[in-house]
Amino acid sequence: MSTSSAPADYSQLSQQLLQKLQAKQAILGVVGLGYVGLPLANLFHQKGFRVVGFDIDQRKVDALMAGKSYIGHIPNSRVGELVADGRFTPTVDFSKMREIDTVSICVPTPLSAYRDPDLSYIESTGRALAPHVRRGHLIVLESTTYPGTTQEVLRPILEAGSGLKAGVDFFLGYSPEREDPGNPNFSTSNIPKVVGGLDPESQAVSVALYSQAVPKVVGVSSMEVAEACKILENTYRAVNIALVNELKVVFDRMQLSIWEVIDAAKTKPFGFQAFYPGPGLGGHCIPIDPFYLTWLAKRYGLNTRFIELAGEVNTHMPRYVVEQVTEGLNQHRKSVRGSKIGIIGIAYKKDVDDPRESPAFEIIEELLHLGAEISYHDPHVPTLPRMRKYDLRLSSEPLTDNWLSGLDCTLIVTDHSAVDWNLVARNSRLVVDPRNACGKISSPRDHIIN
Repeated sequence: MSTSSAPADYSQLSQQLLQKLQAKQAILGVVGLGYVGLPLANLFHQKGFRVVGFDIDQRKVDALMAGKSYIGHIPNSRVGELVADGRFTPTVDFSKMREIDTVSICVPTPLSAYRDPDLSYIESTGRALAPHVRRGHLIVLESTTYPGTTQEVLRPILEAGSGLKAGVDFFLGYSPEREDPGNPNFSTSNIPKVVGGLDPESQAVSVALYSQAVPKVVGVSSMEVAEACKILENTYRAVNIALVNELKVVFDRMQLSIWEVIDAAKTKPFGFQAFYPGPGLGGHCIPIDPFYLTWLAKRYGLNTRFIELAGEVNTHMPRYVVEQVTEGLNQHRKSVRGSKIGIIGIAYKKDVDDPRESPAFEIIEELLHLGAEISYHDPHVPTLPRMRKYDLRLSSEPLTDNWLSGLDCTLIVTDHSAVDWNLVARNSRLVVDPRNACGKISSPRDHIIN
């Protein structure tokens, strides 16, 4: 973070914005009304602010204006409240940027086909906002990305398009989004926010913004530290998940239950944190963020072999699950070709409706390639959405005795709480359960592979 002394009028702009934030008179903007942006806009609204939400998808804007939610944990009734009192305005018109005081950018940061960072959403958002940036604006990037993105990518776009200078005319910061969907103990409102600013004034107004919404804000010395913080958090998880995924393969060969081993290990009150294997990583962070770091390391002439190895292990897991299905069907004297396989769970995580980067899509595609007949059940995903790499046209089947008993294999990808796992185990001929969803059922277990 720059420590150079700011011009007097820049400091005055900072004081004016601080006063407006503290008095809840500032108008707050959120760009990207998806799984991160809409909850943030909702939170700002709950704290008494007027909020403008920007998105390029007219369908999302129309749904919100009609009081309809497209995110499971935000009910229609709450969306109706958002628009009813006039303090929340969803729009595709980025010129409304001139009406607001702050904007938090919450857009996707996927990987390219070659696992390089795809910053196109950040870049296009910067170009859309830039003509409307005015003096005194605060712009905060929340999208997960590699250290240096806000400074090296977003800042030049904003300055070139506006004719203004960050640190002189407007404030710039970075605060990584932190979401744990499906976890009732944590939400946008109670997870601490890490904040890094371009300079002391940017830091002060960024901290003030998020202090109005969450109980704890952690200020760090630079935007780059805040960006690296998010990468570290998710790389830590990815590496540890890879460890247990690899051990699962080893223990399967030894005919040991990885689940029992983990349960025993976590009785140790120190030095161990339980992570669990699964059919592959999913979501918008863990399968992606470590590769941002490995890409950046190569720019510095370094190789992150440990992280890359973890990525290889995790990306192999969908294929390993397909191998388990193949082996299980072989034991029943069946081939994958022509077999009816039912997938339970499409969402990337338990009890959420978010299918982004879910291993289910890769598993389904591979099974279809092998000639299987596929159907699925997911109480949170009624139809398969079109994804960046997949376009599978299927709708969720009711979870019934008839559907289950008509399958040659039931494959559990996501262990939703709403699913009756005793029903699944009781009516399925063969269950492949890489989530251990049936681990505590009372039904016979001879036909369950986990």
